[in-house]
Amino acid sequence: MWDQEIKGMASAHMFIASAVFVGTLLPAIVAEKFSVYGSHLVWVYSVAGSVAAVNVAVFWLLGVGLVAKKNTLSYKVSRMVRSGLHFTLSCFFYHIIVVLYGAPLLESVLETFSLAVLLSTFTTLRCLCLLGPNVQAWIRVFSRDGAMSVWDTSLQITTACSVIGAWLGAFPIPLDWDRPWQVWPISCTLGATFGFLSGLVIAPVWIHWHRKQLTYKSK
Repeated sequence: MWDQEIKGMASAHMFIASAVFVGTLLPAIVAEKFSVYGSHLVWVYSVAGSVAAVNVAVFWLLGVGLVAKKNTLSYKVSRMVRSGLHFTLSCFFYHIIVVLYGAPLLESVLETFSLAVLLSTFTTLRCLCLLGPNVQAWIRVFSRDGAMSVWDTSLQITTACSVIGAWLGAFPIPLDWDRPWQVWPISCTLGATFGFLSGLVIAPVWIHWHRKQLTYKSK
């Protein structure tokens, strides 16, 4: 049972990780003179869109996540609207947090918000896919011993890695190296992306390594 769940997770994570590379290749094929540095916002939204689409498709196909108690059209539409609202609020939340941590308040607003969208895609969107627009379930998962499944644990790991990656990516910006990737917020978006990819790899490995110690109880 454990091995099957972990293998399923590893496969899902592989598809989600491939979305990052697809999101990088597509604009390079379509647009002329594309580069991650020179066309950074195009790259950010291409990666965010690819990861979002693959996340939704993978979790829907696997049937992983919160099972809807109602199958009526009105309930599905309501849930979709609430999920969109949660995602939008998450973008503004990350934007405010990034500004509080030192990002320009008035300058580069679009760039800062784009970083917030990318972080929301790596973190909040996965919460919506796995837990639905249920903030109480999110709080439960990210509380101490709150995970109820291997997917909850993977959500904890990928979210932490994404946020830490973005935070670490800010450190080179003030250094006097004069590199193109030091322009705000390129290093942060790259850090978040590498952190997200690392979390996708670390999660199944960590869960497999600690599977004998992990016990999930219904709450």
